[in-house]
Amino acid sequence: MERYLIHLKNEKFIPINSREILYRARDLIVGTDAHIRLCRVATTFIEFDVAIETKDVDELVDKLSPIGNLDNIRHVVEEEIEIDQGIKDGIFYFNSERFWECHEAFEGVWKQCFGREKELVQGIILVAVAYAHAQENELSIGVAMLTRALEKLGTSPSMYHSIDVERIRAKSVEMQKINDLVLFEI
Repeated sequence: MERYLIHLKNEKFIPINSREILYRARDLIVGTDAHIRLCRVATTFIEFDVAIETKDVDELVDKLSPIGNLDNIRHVVEEEIEIDQGIKDGIFYFNSERFWECHEAFEGVWKQCFGREKELVQGIILVAVAYAHAQENELSIGVAMLTRALEKLGTSPSMYHSIDVERIRAKSVEMQKINDLVLFEI
């Protein structure tokens, strides 16, 4: 079995619907050799984390079509990536609400870092993971993760490549105060 992220266009759902959508999706694929691990709901798409054979992906997408039209599919594989490309990809995914993929991109960067830089990158990863939890209707877990993110971000420099780390810190503190995650771009 291979791992895929399948994004369907979202026109009406919010994170509170994630479990309902997950159960509906699982009902729609009964009889197939696929497993939908979880569902995340973003503003413009619904993300399914799926284990499936590559040859069966098109059939799965067809079976999920009552939930929404296909936006994109990503085959998730372990890959080595240059730091600059990983950061560029991570920023794109974060700003596109593709927080799990942001986490994966920055994890590729993190594996190549050392010392304080490694902790800084881990802090950025934790912010992305906080949002991924919110997309699964686990807002309290997401908000709680901000404490760990802030610990890792610490007093690191205000900029990391083109990422305004000080802005991430400030936004994280604000979100803790209001006990909610508010979308912003990095």
